[in-house]
Amino acid sequence: MNWILGSLRCIDWPLLLILALLSGLGMTVMHSAVGDTDWRFADQGRNFLVAFAVMWVVAMIPISRMMKMAIPLYLLGVALLLGVEFFGITNKGATRWLNVGVTVVQPSEMMKLVVPMMLAWYFDKHRARLRIIDFLAAGVLLLVPFTLIVKQPDLGTALLVFATGFFVIYFAGLSFKLLAPLFVLGVTALVLILYYEQMLCAPGFDWVVLHEYQKHRVCTLLDPSTDPLGKGFHTIQGMIAIGSGGIYGKGYMQGTQTHLDFIPERTTDFIFAVFAEEFGLYGGILLLILYSLLLLRGFFITLKARTQFSRLLAGALTMMFFVYVFVNMGMVMGILPIVGVPLPFMSYGGTALVTLGFACGLLMSISNYEPSKSTVPEN
Repeated sequence: MNWILGSLRCIDWPLLLILALLSGLGMTVMHSAVGDTDWRFADQGRNFLVAFAVMWVVAMIPISRMMKMAIPLYLLGVALLLGVEFFGITNKGATRWLNVGVTVVQPSEMMKLVVPMMLAWYFDKHRARLRIIDFLAAGVLLLVPFTLIVKQPDLGTALLVFATGFFVIYFAGLSFKLLAPLFVLGVTALVLILYYEQMLCAPGFDWVVLHEYQKHRVCTLLDPSTDPLGKGFHTIQGMIAIGSGGIYGKGYMQGTQTHLDFIPERTTDFIFAVFAEEFGLYGGILLLILYSLLLLRGFFITLKARTQFSRLLAGALTMMFFVYVFVNMGMVMGILPIVGVPLPFMSYGGTALVTLGFACGLLMSISNYEPSKSTVPEN
């Protein structure tokens, strides 16, 4: 009895309520999106149960103990990524999986959580005096897994890993003045790409830094009509579905783009197109409100965190949710290239849900952590 009461005290109830609302909405939309594949709806239900079980278990682990696991988990993750590089399983042109004997794993998924844990540990250990060399060392710790994931290739996951790691570095005290030149460089590159679009997207033109399919995604984003039945099909159909939903939506289970199989990957990457078609603008606003509440709760937990490690990790995980939502909705609406990023607690997928559940468990652990009396208070 005492164990049950203790485990319940580890739950952050406002966060759990928000997650329950998002999950209920996700299962509702999934029921419409699956069509004839009813097994996927039941499978998603099991995925949610596993994700919430993982969240509960992680929430009961003191964040101080999770901090001690940062280095071993980081080294394990990098070792598995190297294993993928040399012994990985290739599927659909990508080598992202590794057979570890008892199961097949995708190490890049765990790095979304392990990288911010490692960087938060690093800055916590060097909090007394941060120097430029510390930020450079943190950059190396981030670039190693990022580079290995890009080579698989898995640009979507690599960008998420980079984003979560970057937010830790920024929250640790990286000066905005150092980022300003990179921002100017990025804007300049975007303007040049738009200006020289025809030349850059011409057949045979090598972008060097991107694979051919990644170049094609960017060029299709700039002008989906150049490949309306190929890569542009996803973007075009997503925008048609969102636009046809209008203000009020077509009604639950009444989406024609969905049920006539025009929306590709409608249970995974393009689940938002299904939602927007059936629930319209008002439904989209409701979904954004729920995600905003999730972010606000995450930032509240960040502000009340008792240690440097907890603050950096909670802030990075909260921003990870923001990146998930922004990138997924952006690519469905045609303002970002399609990179295969799921919509949190809406898209089908077991691995992604377990990762999100683990992240929420970490936030709950941080929310309920009370340092021992022997702990020296931070300045």
